[in-house]
Amino acid sequence: MRTRFHYLPLLLFTLLRQTRPDPDPLQDYCVADNKNEFFINGVPCINPDKASSSNFVTSALSKVGNTSNQFGFSVTATNTLNLPGLNTLGLILVRVDIAANGIVPPHSHPRASEVTTCLKGLLLVGFVDTSNRVFTQNLKPGESFVFPKGLVHFLFNRDSREPALALSGLNSQNPGAQIASLATFATTPPIPDEILKKAFQITAREVEIIRRNLGG
Repeated sequence: MRTRFHYLPLLLFTLLRQTRPDPDPLQDYCVADNKNEFFINGVPCINPDKASSSNFVTSALSKVGNTSNQFGFSVTATNTLNLPGLNTLGLILVRVDIAANGIVPPHSHPRASEVTTCLKGLLLVGFVDTSNRVFTQNLKPGESFVFPKGLVHFLFNRDSREPALALSGLNSQNPGAQIASLATFATTPPIPDEILKKAFQITAREVEIIRRNLGG
C-alpha cells in the first residue's frame, strides 16, 4: 500500500504539467487558420546578434499629448515600433495627459492590470469590481493606484485650470482598451436601439442624443 501511494505525488505533478493554462492572447481574437497560413501571437524577433542599446530606449513618452478631444485626455504608449526591445516582455508604459477637468472615461483593459502614478496635478481615480463596489482615491504627485485586470476604471483631473500628468505601467505587451460608452453607443454597426433602451432604461430619443454626442 505504501509503495502505491509513493508514486501519487509524481503522478499529480505530471498531470498538472499537462494542464497548464494557455498563454495570454495579445489580440482581441485569433480566428483559427485552417489553411496553414503563418501568423504569430506577437511580433517576430530579430537575430539577437543584431541587437543594440538603441533597441531598448525611447523618448516617445517625453512629448505632451494632444488633449483636444471630447473627453480631454491623451494616451501615449510604448510599443514595438518606438521601443523594439520590449517585445515578448509582457509590459508597456503609458503617458496619460489630462486637460483641466478632463477625464479618461470608464474603460477596461481585458488583458492587463495597471498601476498609475500621478506626476502632476490632482487626480480622482477609481475602479468598479464585479459586485459593483467602487473604489476611489485622490492622487497627489508621487502617489500611485492599481487597477485590477479587466475591471472598469477611470481617471479624472479635478483641477479646473491646470492639466494633469500620469504614468501607467501595464503587464501586457498589448493590453487592449475599451471605453465603456464608446463600446456601447458608438459601435459599427450600431447596437439595436431596443437593446440600449432596455439596458439603460432610456428612451429612443436619449439613445440618439448619446450616439450623436459620442460620434456614433
